[in-house]
Amino acid sequence: MLGRPKPGESEDDLLRFQQQFLAAGRSPAAKVVKKADKRKVKSENADGGQTNEGLRDTVTLEALPDLPPSLIPAPPKKSKVKAENVRFQGEDSEGHLDQQDRHITAVLSKIIERDTTAIPISLPVSTGLAFPKVFHRSEVQSEVNPVPGKKSIFAQKLAAKKAAEATRAAPSISGISPLTSVTGEQRSAPSRVTEISEKGHSPGASDERLVSGERLGGEISPQEAQRIHEENVTRLQAMSKEEIEEERHSLVARLDPNLVTFLKSRKLKKNHSQGSKDKMETHGEEKSQKDKQRHSRLDTEPQASPTKEEPMDEKPTEADIPLKPEKGWVHMDVPEYEKMEWLKDLPKPRRRKTNKEMQARFSFHGDLIPPDVDVPTHLGLHHHGEEPEQAGYSLQELFHLSRSQIIQQRTLALQMLACIVQKAKDGDFCSSLKHSILRMLLDAGFLFLLRFSLDDSAENVIAACVQALKALLVSPSDEEHLDRTFSWYLGASAFPLRPNEAEEDDEDDEDPEEEEPKARRQNEKAKSKEDKKADPDVAHADAVKGLLKMKVLHRLRYILEVVRPVPEVVLDILAILTRIARHSSEACHQILECPRLLETIVSEFLPFTWKIQSLKMSQPMTSTHGVPNAAAMKLTRVLASAGRNMSAILLNKYNMKGRIGRFVVEDPRDLPLERQEAFALSIEALRLWAVAANYGQACDLYKDFYPALMKTLQTLPSLVSQLKEEDPLHDYSLQRAEALICLLINITHTAGCAVELQAQLTSSSGDQVEHIPPPSLDWSHVAGIKPFLQGCLKRCLKEVSCPAMWSTTRHLTAMYITYLGVYYSKLTQQPSYRPIKCLEELEQFCSETLFPFLNLPVLENMFEDLRSYSALCNPKSCSPGPETIHSLVSLGCAGGKRPPSLVGSKSPFAFLTALLHLLNTISSVHKGLAEKCSAVLHSKGLRDYLIHSCKGSPPINHRSAWLLRHESHFQHFVLQLASKTVAVNPQVTQQAPLYHYVAMTLLSLLLPGSEHLAHELLSGLAFNQDLIPEGKSGGPEAEDLSYILQLGADRDTAVKVHSNPTRGTLLGAAFKQLPTIRSRYLAHFVHLQSAILRSKAFYTGRNHLVQSVLLPEMKGPLLPADWAFLPLINLYDQVNREEMKGKMVDSLPANLVEMVTSSLQWVLLLETWRDGLLHGLPLAAKLARLACVFLTGSNLFLEPAIHDNLAALLAIYCQRRQIDSLDLSAPLPGLTSFHDLYISLLEQFESVSFGDQLFGCFLLLPLQRRFDAQLRQAVFGEHVSVLRALGVPLNQLPIPLENYTHPVESSLDLLRQYFKTLVTGALRLSWCPVLYAVAVAHVNSFIFSQEAVNEVFDAARRSMLRKSYLLTDEALRRHLLHFKLPNAESPRGFDVYDELPVIRHRWMQKVLGDLLNLETEQGVK
Repeated sequence: MLGRPKPGESEDDLLRFQQQFLAAGRSPAAKVVKKADKRKVKSENADGGQTNEGLRDTVTLEALPDLPPSLIPAPPKKSKVKAENVRFQGEDSEGHLDQQDRHITAVLSKIIERDTTAIPISLPVSTGLAFPKVFHRSEVQSEVNPVPGKKSIFAQKLAAKKAAEATRAAPSISGISPLTSVTGEQRSAPSRVTEISEKGHSPGASDERLVSGERLGGEISPQEAQRIHEENVTRLQAMSKEEIEEERHSLVARLDPNLVTFLKSRKLKKNHSQGSKDKMETHGEEKSQKDKQRHSRLDTEPQASPTKEEPMDEKPTEADIPLKPEKGWVHMDVPEYEKMEWLKDLPKPRRRKTNKEMQARFSFHGDLIPPDVDVPTHLGLHHHGEEPEQAGYSLQELFHLSRSQIIQQRTLALQMLACIVQKAKDGDFCSSLKHSILRMLLDAGFLFLLRFSLDDSAENVIAACVQALKALLVSPSDEEHLDRTFSWYLGASAFPLRPNEAEEDDEDDEDPEEEEPKARRQNEKAKSKEDKKADPDVAHADAVKGLLKMKVLHRLRYILEVVRPVPEVVLDILAILTRIARHSSEACHQILECPRLLETIVSEFLPFTWKIQSLKMSQPMTSTHGVPNAAAMKLTRVLASAGRNMSAILLNKYNMKGRIGRFVVEDPRDLPLERQEAFALSIEALRLWAVAANYGQACDLYKDFYPALMKTLQTLPSLVSQLKEEDPLHDYSLQRAEALICLLINITHTAGCAVELQAQLTSSSGDQVEHIPPPSLDWSHVAGIKPFLQGCLKRCLKEVSCPAMWSTTRHLTAMYITYLGVYYSKLTQQPSYRPIKCLEELEQFCSETLFPFLNLPVLENMFEDLRSYSALCNPKSCSPGPETIHSLVSLGCAGGKRPPSLVGSKSPFAFLTALLHLLNTISSVHKGLAEKCSAVLHSKGLRDYLIHSCKGSPPINHRSAWLLRHESHFQHFVLQLASKTVAVNPQVTQQAPLYHYVAMTLLSLLLPGSEHLAHELLSGLAFNQDLIPEGKSGGPEAEDLSYILQLGADRDTAVKVHSNPTRGTLLGAAFKQLPTIRSRYLAHFVHLQSAILRSKAFYTGRNHLVQSVLLPEMKGPLLPADWAFLPLINLYDQVNREEMKGKMVDSLPANLVEMVTSSLQWVLLLETWRDGLLHGLPLAAKLARLACVFLTGSNLFLEPAIHDNLAALLAIYCQRRQIDSLDLSAPLPGLTSFHDLYISLLEQFESVSFGDQLFGCFLLLPLQRRFDAQLRQAVFGEHVSVLRALGVPLNQLPIPLENYTHPVESSLDLLRQYFKTLVTGALRLSWCPVLYAVAVAHVNSFIFSQEAVNEVFDAARRSMLRKSYLLTDEALRRHLLHFKLPNAESPRGFDVYDELPVIRHRWMQKVLGDLLNLETEQGVK
């Protein structure tokens, strides 16, 4: 009896049992019956039987898609065969057949006859027998070899018959190469067709091909086909190579090009496969020589051949497989090498010398793998389908893996994507990849992939997804720089990291008084419109807003509250929430309103008490739940920055007051936490308190924790005296000290406003108006801090001689200086202020501490470093990063090697801004010290910085806005100090033009949130006569003298200049009117009053009025580049609105003329004495702004003051260096189409110009030859009546006449219009001399041009010449035929020939031969 396998037996024992069973010949206990699948059709061979491939399992991958199938399990497919139709063995099949097939038509209906019309019919051979011979089975089997599988006798006979026919046909066509396929054209041709080789072979070529004519419907025997072939070969041998090539080309030309391409591709493919077979059978060298000949012939074909590469689908052989199958292996009797192909060694990667883009592949750490690097296979980077020899994974494969059913694959894909995103943001792929990785990922739906993966149930996938989301949203370097600048002057405020959305066009018929209701309606409309948008559209415009719409906050809350992940994931989630909070105040409100999100964060990560985790050395924490976390405290600080109400909710509802006290009062070294985490937690608690104190909140904690704060202050001197570079906590101690001083600054601001609030409350005790209650502390609570901090400042300034000490404590010293500036600015507002005592203290402090420091070399070194760290002097430092995308705003602090940044650790801006703030405060309090304080303005480094800062024009984006805001504070204090001392300090007076230029440049760069600074510049600096010394020191006279010298020796023009108000006279009048101009511009910007008050409250420290530390959304500079022209534009819009309502211009304000005059005077002053300030505005835009004066009202431009200033500005803009830069085709800011504006000017000129020459000069400027011909066609076509009033004399034309006549006109329509207006009299020399000269010049050049042109131009040229010759107006006829050259000095505007030149006479004889001969004969008679 045979034994059964037992546990522990090996595979060899199983094979031994199998051999014993087979040797015994016993029947198996179980039998496998394979039933045929009714849904599949068996493939048969030529014999009608099954092929050998049917005996084994095969997999056919036909029409395999490019993309891999989805890994999401699909529902099981239902069988097409119903269950009731399935029958098993043992059932009565015959009865079932009788039951189903009721009629013979059930069988006959499925019979399809074969088309036998093309098959030759042979008559039966007479055998002499009465009946045909009967075939027995034995006879059939003797004739035909048995075929494996079941076959009927009929099928075997049919196979034998076909084999016999093939055997008989073989000898007759021996020596002929295999038959080729027949083309479509050959099917339609007669059967006797031979194929001419496409390769242009010689007649004796060895690869002759024969078309047999089979299947063409005729009867052609093999002998007939061979005879036709020999006849063709003979004919080809008789032809020369040129004739063969010509016939081949003619044949190819008659065929369909697509058909030719198809045949060539099939032939190349067949030749390629045939060549690979011959290579294994014949000698390699001989075959390679033939291949070279064949390829050389193919290269001469007009159609390019495909790239010659080795076939990738070459079947493997036994030698290619490293693993050899052995005899005893189960089901390995017949090796299937194509299924073992994956065991082959991968080919070595080779560098492809091609310019074609290659797919990027990445390692597990997100590094880009070069395509020519040979990476070992054991690293696991070759497990992908496409390009198996290339290591690494593509983005498409990672996206596919991220949706896998296997957790490890999803986790791996998300981790790799996180690494790739982080390295892309760092700029690692800038020089290697052509496109932006982040943009490609977001366009491919990366944000939605992360959101879907965040809903995964596996913690590993959640952790990897959070890591990828953090890499996408959070920039650690941005957070680091924002934290570093928190303690700078007003550094707690920052712009929201929100993409700029395209603003919709406002309706023109809105009144200014409806501005606030309109803004409210727009906000409601935008909100409803945002809700209707689809998630992809929202995410495409704003990634953070898209995540918020996809309820990412709710999912993050669930992960923190329920999943309770590991500490790394918790920190990443808190960082993500912080970045979302920096997006906007709306995002902060959504975080606050998300159910149980803040409750979970505050209770779990900011507890009052926690259990101490006993960890071994370098052992990480297993959980952060229930343990205080600095990242959670930072999140609350960022949320509190969004607004006063949100800060109050955090302090009261979530008891952040108690938590502030818990982590501020106790020394960080005593907290049962890691030292660095404890210091970071204490720093963030102080910063949160400082933000709350910025609103005047949580000031009662100051009195409660006063002893603890004083104890901390007493440790500040030790930070300077005991500097330990090896102490890693020293930097944290300095940051904690800076945060503490920042808190004291805000508390001092709040205490300084207590008296004002108390007075308001007392004076309005009987009123019903609700007033802000005063804070719980007053000036007496903060007065005692100043002496201590002043002593700390003295101690720090003494350490200047030590570079190492000074570089470490410089920022802390800046905080001391800022506090003193704030203290003295608030001291003068207190009832306890003693002027004499205060002035004596200031004199003592300045003489002992401050003024000696101003003379030290270290200060001059810092001024010299300004250019290196300035954003204005280094515009590249403001350029966006390599992976900056619109939908995801970043400050761009990371990515590649950047120039030194303004917010870098060695930047001097923080210290110098604080120093200038203190000097300005001292100058305001003690006027006698102002001149000594201005000594810093004498620095050569500062002057050099100011000069170069006016030349830079950095792009305005979120990164540059953040940097420029800090730099604008520094420049503002410099200008304020200069304006206070320019009248008393001669050295400052010499640099007054520079300071005024800087002030005007800064005014155009100020951003939202700095409205107070803009108001200060406009009211005190921009129109300050002390900063424009040209108006006092003979500037107008010098301008007149320079203008006269430019005119040369033209006495008439010089007299004319002096007869009218000269430019110097106009400048002198404008300088005297500067106070009036100032008041009118300030009145014009009155609509910004509310924003100015909010900004002023923030800058002056009136904390009870501060609504938000977060700055307004950054949409660009406060004032446009053309702000000097803004009154003209607004008045034009106002006039249009009034006229549309049916009102007259007289109903407008009476000071309309004065307002326009003031604006023109200011522009004239800037263009003359501050040349370059308005160079950022194109000349075409300036002319368009001035055109508003002509379009406003009916006779506004005729007012003398307005007319004179317009003429002066036109003279400036028509100078050679200005007019050459005029470009009317470029898009202009604020103008949709210059053509439409010009049409409006023409209509206005026709209506109200009264032939004004100044208006005419403005109309003539766009008619220069180099501008669009449509502008000239508008004058000569639609508005011909303008020509009668456009009487600008030639000597009054502001630009050269050659600008209109050169080059010659090429528009035939315009030339016909020129000729028509001349002939009809619409254009006359007495009416419009300038355009008359222009039209005559172009028509003369056209009719006498002898260049080769098309028939239309030639006919028009001849016709126009004939008509010109036949003119009855002798003057016009002479001008057209005898025109010589343009000449503005001539009364006509051009010179004429006395006699017609010979070349013109010959041309006229050629064109007008009959007319000239007739005129000659009449003259003779």
